[in-house]
Formats: sequence, structure tokens, C-alpha cells
Amino acid sequence: MALEFYGRLERSPHSLSQRILRAIWGVVWWIFFRPSPRVCHAWRRFLLRCFGGRIAHDAHIFPTTRIWAPWNLTMGRSSTLSYDVDCYCVAPITLCEYAIVAQYCYLCTATHDFEQRGRPVVSKPIIIGAGAWVCAQVFIGPGVVVGEGAVVGARAAVFKDVEPWTVVGGNPSRFIRMRKKPGDSREVTSI
Repeated sequence: MALEFYGRLERSPHSLSQRILRAIWGVVWWIFFRPSPRVCHAWRRFLLRCFGGRIAHDAHIFPTTRIWAPWNLTMGRSSTLSYDVDCYCVAPITLCEYAIVAQYCYLCTATHDFEQRGRPVVSKPIIIGAGAWVCAQVFIGPGVVVGEGAVVGARAAVFKDVEPWTVVGGNPSRFIRMRKKPGDSREVTSI
């Protein structure tokens, strides 16, 4: 019968030590990270670094940001994870310098291979380029690279790479127009 193909789900691909570390992180998040005042970015940077996060000295992480595995998070200079951002970082998530991920975004580095028996986990890293802006309520899928200076419009769903200095939006996201690079005096037109 066709349903037999699906069988039981695969066991967790995460080691016992990683699951224990995630449980400890969950407690630390609830007790020390989440209730911290909005202005305490340095405190939250410290907590993330204690769990292996590579966080720049002036990165901004808001207290309601959820981070699945801090050791898979890298944040460059002046980068921001805003309110209620969910970083499902089974694989690495990198925010380059001055990258902004606005409120209610979901950065998802893992999915399941539904074509395989047991639907095993498949994970791929996400990179948000320097100066890129991911607007409110955006979904970024596994393996996506948002290029330098790109803008992803509110409520977009991004499943493919976003070229540098472009504006995209929609579900699935589509090219809207090019952005002018800083210092570029040429006129930018929509295509």
C-alpha cells in the first residue's frame, strides 16, 4: 500500500548533547533573555555569546526574538533582529553588517524531504547580506541568500536567492525593481 512508504518518522538527527544544550538554552531564554528590558542589547549579546553565538559588539537583538540554537547564529556589526523574529537556526544563520530583520519574520533553515521514507530533516544555511532589509512578517526559506542592499517587502515568502540591490515582494517573492546603490547618481527604473 502506498501509505506504507511513509512509515514512521525518522529519529531526531540531533545528538543528545545538542538536545540537552538546547534545553538549557530554553531555560536561560525564559529566565534571563526574554524578560530583559528592551534597552539591554548588551546583556542579550552576552547570553548569546555564552552559548556560542558570534555576535558583533553593537548588534541589536530584541527580547522577544526566539533563537533555536545560538551557536548557529552570526550577527555582523550594527545588524538587528527585531521583535518576535523566529530564528529556526538548525543550520547557520548569518546577518552581515547593517542587515535588518524586522518584526515577526521567520528565518527557517530546515525542512523535511517529503520524497524520502520517514521524511528526514534537510537543513541549509541562510545569509542576509550587508545592508539588506527584511521587512515585517517575511518568511525566508532554507538555503536562501538575501544579497547586499536588497529589500524584501513585508509579508513576502522567499524561497530563492535575492539578488543584491533589488527589491522583491509577494508570495512567492518576485522582483519589483532595482535599488540605487549609495553614491550612485544614475536613475533607477522599474523593470
